[in-house]
Formats: sequence, C-alpha cells, structure tokens
Amino acid sequence: MSELPVCLVTGAARGIGYGIAQRLAGDGWHVIMGDLDEAECRTAAERIGPQATAIALNVRDECSVEQVLDEVQQAHGRLDGLVNNAAISDPGHQPVETLRLDQWQAYLDTNLTGAFLLCKHALPLLRAQRGAIVNIGSSRAWQSEPHTEAYAATKGGLEAFTHALAISTGPQVRVNCIHPGWIDTRPPATQRVEPLTAADHAQHPVGKVGTPADIAALTAFLLSAEAGFITGQSWAADGGMTRRMIYAE
Repeated sequence: MSELPVCLVTGAARGIGYGIAQRLAGDGWHVIMGDLDEAECRTAAERIGPQATAIALNVRDECSVEQVLDEVQQAHGRLDGLVNNAAISDPGHQPVETLRLDQWQAYLDTNLTGAFLLCKHALPLLRAQRGAIVNIGSSRAWQSEPHTEAYAATKGGLEAFTHALAISTGPQVRVNCIHPGWIDTRPPATQRVEPLTAADHAQHPVGKVGTPADIAALTAFLLSAEAGFITGQSWAADGGMTRRMIYAE
C-alpha cells in the first residue's frame, strides 16, 4: 500500500494531462496516468520516473473506469486526488446544421460523461482520504468561436457538474474546475520548427501563450491542503483573455 498521496490523472499521455502528472510526481505524489493510448502513456510514465504508473483507461466505458479504480484500490489502498482531463480537444468547427448526432454524442460521452463516471467510481476512495477533484474545462465554457457548440456544451456542463458535485460531496471531498485558454500542447519538436509569433503572445494580457506547466501549477494548488477552503469554483487560466474586450477597428 502506498505511503505517498495518490492521484489519478486521465488523458495523461500528452499535453496538459502529462504536464499535470509530471508536476504532481515532482511534488511527491504517486501519479496514476490513465489514457486510451496505453503505449504512449507508458512511455510518458517512464519519462517521469518511478512515481508514475501508466494504465489503460477508456473514460467512455464504465467497465474500464471500474476496473481502473479497482486496480488503484488493490495496488495503493487509497486515492487522494482525481484530475478529469481526458477530452476530445478539437472544438470541431462544424455548423450545427450538419453536425451528426453521433459526433455530438462523442463529445458528451468523452468530455462530460467521462468525468461523471470517474467521479462516481472514485468517490468512495476519495471520501476516505478527504481528497479533492479537479476537472479540466475550457475557456470556451464562457466564450466561443463559430461552430463549436458540442465542445462548448461539454465544457459548460463540466462547470455546472463541478459546483453541483462540490455541494453533494462536501465536506469530505472538494471539487473545482480549471478553464484553460490557449495552451501550447504541441510536441517540443513542432514548437521548434513552427514557433509561435510575437503577436500570438502579445495578444494575451500576461504577454504569453500558456503552457501545460501553467495549468499543472494551478491543479497542484487546488489538490493541496493549502486550497482547503476552496470548493465548487471555476478558475480561468487563460492569460487574461476572457477579461479582454476585443472589437474590430
């Protein structure tokens, strides 16, 4: 059984999920990295080191979710944190008139129902440890580009799910939601070949596009005892873009 606090991070093979797993392992957590791409997830866990364990996870499949939580229980005997990061990250950009029901449903099943299933089956372990949940939403819960209805609906739903669950599970479990803005999750090789422009960075009030480490830092705080008075809240981590008025001149 683990003496370290244990956190399950979904969608952890790459991008924001990997950044969160890396940060938590560095902070002294044992991180269970769940992902549909088991091979890449194992490679990612090996890069982090012995405090990371990769596991195959399909957040849309309740049997898969149950199996993962059973394995966490058997291997570690505890769960102190859950980060619901797995998502279809492409907003879509398809007119709602041509959006097929199965496409709409795929977004809901992964981005929203997946978080529900993880919370449902993780809560007994989290209650026992007085743990915390962090849901990873998107600034698109609040603002949109055209033709992103399915993605925006799931992220808006995740915000509502967060505050409802926080009321239902308190005081044993805290639940918060982070809404990232533009986070450069491209592989380092791609970033070197196709660097972001000065204009990309300058449009943000903080002067830069975000990185997975920015989201990981806020996640680590919300999972920690230092955030013990915070629950049911949604946090923008977007470089200030949701507060900036933009009008065509």
